[in-house]
Amino acid sequence: MVPRAARATASPLRRSSVVSTRELDAAGITDPATRASYQRCRDLNAEHGKTYYLATLLLPRAKRPFVHALYGFARYADEIVDNLASTLTPQQKAFELRTWGDELFVDLRRGRSSDPIRRAVVDTALRWEIPADHFEAFLHSMAMDLSVDHYDTYEDLYEYVYGSAAVIGLQMIPILEPANAAAARHAEALGVAFQLANFIRDVDEDLDRGRVYLPLEELARFGVDPPMLQERQLTPQIRAALQFQVARVRRLERASRPGIAMLHPSCRDCIDTARILYCGIVDAVEAIDYDVFAQRAQVPMGRRLAVAGAGAGRALLARSRYGSGHVPD
Repeated sequence: MVPRAARATASPLRRSSVVSTRELDAAGITDPATRASYQRCRDLNAEHGKTYYLATLLLPRAKRPFVHALYGFARYADEIVDNLASTLTPQQKAFELRTWGDELFVDLRRGRSSDPIRRAVVDTALRWEIPADHFEAFLHSMAMDLSVDHYDTYEDLYEYVYGSAAVIGLQMIPILEPANAAAARHAEALGVAFQLANFIRDVDEDLDRGRVYLPLEELARFGVDPPMLQERQLTPQIRAALQFQVARVRRLERASRPGIAMLHPSCRDCIDTARILYCGIVDAVEAIDYDVFAQRAQVPMGRRLAVAGAGAGRALLARSRYGSGHVPD
């Protein structure tokens, strides 16, 4: 028996290793270097994507490594751009991002990679036939963050959120095995809802990065402009502007729901859990009366665990009835 003082640190590490091994075995990933790459992507997901990682655990074991790989790709690219500890200039970051992206597309064409992150990404993309265009769109949006600090209209912003969020849902679609091609449209809507919810929550943090993601035209309808945001004081005008944005998130979230029923039964609860928790960010914003400058809105841990726990029970039942889908060789 592990002493109580050591159990808190030793046990989670051991469980993580065992669970990861079982996931990789179930997915048929046998090459040691490729397994190490998937493990690294999984660690990034566990460390940085708390809600995303929690939802991923509801997938069949054999599908989880591929979702970890997609997260690892997105996180690595995002870190090049937004790591606040970085001493690189925007121009240097753009060069690093472009170089890493160019190498990814070379790897995709030749069907293999020696990079510790890209190896798993390439394996995932080739197994599931994920179009390279989705990766290109994501990298394009990351590059926009280095040169664009605001968006005049929602249409302008959509170019960004399509690449930064909608394509994440589109990348996931093959892994989730939808019965209807229309699921892609719903996945796109859900990805955008996730991103817009983050923008609402992160207004203050994004100002620190010199960016305003809420469309200026829409802010102006409520008498809000960037200088007012920079004062970081909640006003009736800012509250009304945020309420408008929250309403859009909820419309997109409702529009996404039919797509979940189109997925393989073993995958539905993963996405439904993510839907509830990510879109629940706007409920948390309401709970703090829209004062996103005073505190960061968060879905309470108890709520996260309750939603994930209920979803896990349904996911187990679905797998027992319908199986876990398939994984291509």
